Amino acid sequence: MGKTQPFLKPCSRIRGHLFTSESVTMGHPDKVADQISDAILDAMLAQDPASRVACETLVSTGMVVICGEVTSKAIVDIPEIARKTIRQIGYTDPNIGFDADNCAVLVTLKQQSPDIAMGVDTGGAGDQGLMFGYACRETPGFMPLPIFLAHEITSRLAQMRQSGKIKWLRPDGKSQVTVEYADNGKPSRIHTVVCSTQHDPSVVDKKTNRMSAAAKKELIQKVILPVLPKRLVDKNIVFHINPTGRFEVGGPKGDCGLTGRKIIVDTYGGRGSHGGGAFSGKDPTKVDRSASYMARYIAKNIVAAGLADACEIQLSYAIGIAEPISVLINSEGTAKIEEAKLEALVRKLFPLTPRKMIDHLKLRRPIFAETARNGHFGRNHPYFTWEKTDMAKKLQKAAGL
Repeated sequence: MGKTQPFLKPCSRIRGHLFTSESVTMGHPDKVADQISDAILDAMLAQDPASRVACETLVSTGMVVICGEVTSKAIVDIPEIARKTIRQIGYTDPNIGFDADNCAVLVTLKQQSPDIAMGVDTGGAGDQGLMFGYACRETPGFMPLPIFLAHEITSRLAQMRQSGKIKWLRPDGKSQVTVEYADNGKPSRIHTVVCSTQHDPSVVDKKTNRMSAAAKKELIQKVILPVLPKRLVDKNIVFHINPTGRFEVGGPKGDCGLTGRKIIVDTYGGRGSHGGGAFSGKDPTKVDRSASYMARYIAKNIVAAGLADACEIQLSYAIGIAEPISVLINSEGTAKIEEAKLEALVRKLFPLTPRKMIDHLKLRRPIFAETARNGHFGRNHPYFTWEKTDMAKKLQKAAGL
């Protein structure tokens, strides 16, 4: 049994506890910004796979501001890409304060600094930083259960809205799931579910000026319960549905949105560590994105190979330098071989330079708009190469198992 590195915080799952993760819908203002940034990235990669893109988006009432640095041969209609994305999300009604056809779109993009290009053109990392990947056995997709269920709820909110099965839903919304863990570290029950969703005036009780009890019940019955594992739901589960009472004003009119503000939603819901770098709007030469995807790929394959029940890996890079500065694995005490040996196997079997990571995971493609909603990890999507477990058998063989 491998030993946990002594300077790492011990896993909290050594006793019974509660753990909470959140998700947000595609219409949340921060996610609107993420999706616009990644749609612009995709449009440029479609024309020029070598595009260098660092695109930031801000959305507010009736306004979209797009800025950043881009070096590309692509010629794209950036305002139209933004409007198309907003339209696809569902903001088409001017009466709610933000819509695709009437919002102003301001674009201020400049060329990437040649000082950065000097280091990247030779195959080095586009910036310094530390990135983490995580995987565990709590779900079939090797994701922690709280974030998996939170994403399932927000995804179903979108499905019910887009299909018209719940006609009063609007695009903005959030979910939060608290899971109770037993002393053995395994999920024992769903403790609490929070669901806040934007709605039209039709479900407001005129007497109380709050969301009606019937609408709350409909959300529980049609959105929440269908995605929760029945074995983990009991009579003591707590539901908080639109706990402020009303949620008519939402989206960019209700709150300003900005690219990169939902990094925990994008990853593991607070389980494991996070290096702090956001993903959306960044081309894969930025290791914030490519190395985070590779770290997830490595961690998932280690767990799938049976070499650990949980795995967190840290990679770190220096700008302009190709090889990682460090590789560290924490198995939360579950490794079947020494963690130092796992680290050596990772360096031996996995490509860890930016150029090789990009090639191995096929990241120079327009595949990123889909990542900007419902999380970047744990999803069975054909373009999400970092979710494959094709290295599991090689790891087993190299480990002698």
